[in-house]
Amino acid sequence: MRTFLEFEKPVADLQGKVQELRTLGESGDAVAVGEEISKLEAKAGQALAEIYAKLTPWQKTQVARHPDRPHFADYAKRLVTEFTPLAGDRKFGEDQAILAGFGRFQGRPVAVIGQEKGNNTETRIRHNFGMARPEGYRKAVRIMELAQRFGLPVITLVDTAGAYPGIGAEERGQAEAIARSTEAGLGLGVPNISVIIGEGGSGGAIAIATANRVLMLEHAIYSVISPEGAASILWRDATRAQDAATNMKITAQDLLRFGVIDEVIAEPVGGAHRNPDEAIDAVGQAVAKALSAFDGMDEAEIRRQRREKFLAIGRSL
Repeated sequence: MRTFLEFEKPVADLQGKVQELRTLGESGDAVAVGEEISKLEAKAGQALAEIYAKLTPWQKTQVARHPDRPHFADYAKRLVTEFTPLAGDRKFGEDQAILAGFGRFQGRPVAVIGQEKGNNTETRIRHNFGMARPEGYRKAVRIMELAQRFGLPVITLVDTAGAYPGIGAEERGQAEAIARSTEAGLGLGVPNISVIIGEGGSGGAIAIATANRVLMLEHAIYSVISPEGAASILWRDATRAQDAATNMKITAQDLLRFGVIDEVIAEPVGGAHRNPDEAIDAVGQAVAKALSAFDGMDEAEIRRQRREKFLAIGRSL
């Protein structure tokens, strides 16, 4: 059963009528309803396109958090063959909020790192809703170091509300682990491509997004803090999250204009959750294109390009 967001109510109502007509048609208690169903489906499709053509930043936030949106595991399954995950940070333990390993992307050996939120109660708890502890970021560093050693490109998929802020995580050096992961990404001599596929929240996101190319799905968000958190700080009122989302400029379109990201990847009409395979394939094509730009480039040039990219953010405004 499809989950509709609050602003999608006109579409939900139309699709509800379609389902009622289908039920009547199947029961044999009504005349042919095929033509009426077609008209309602066309009307619903048009309404959906109109709604998604003018989403507000807060509405995009809701889409980015949609429970049916494809997550890291979905991307890895469809885009990466022979994927072999590695576990543990070799220091404390395993953290399943960040999944990482090696495989082949379009036949090319790569390292893959990403946050996994889970898609039901059991998996969400197992993956801690995509909020990594220090072990997750140290695992990411471990994978990046292996990729550097073997000359493999790194692909990262970002989808987290932020790093886990629990007491245990802080005691084990959460801030230091995030900083080390950020440093590792910036220092790679192999190309790294990052894609914001849902939420890109705070240092928990940037820790694996310091890449040569940062791509972002059309309805994803990327920010230093959640809209709710910003509203609580600025106005001491979390209910003003909608105002915060607008003022923070967290959408892909705003961030492209500021030079924070390099490309916006179009989503299917109605968001990635309505056609996950199409969205995942679009990400695959964008990543392949971005990687090809670094073919034949030496380590010094790869590092220089990445350094200049981050230093240039905001300079042209």
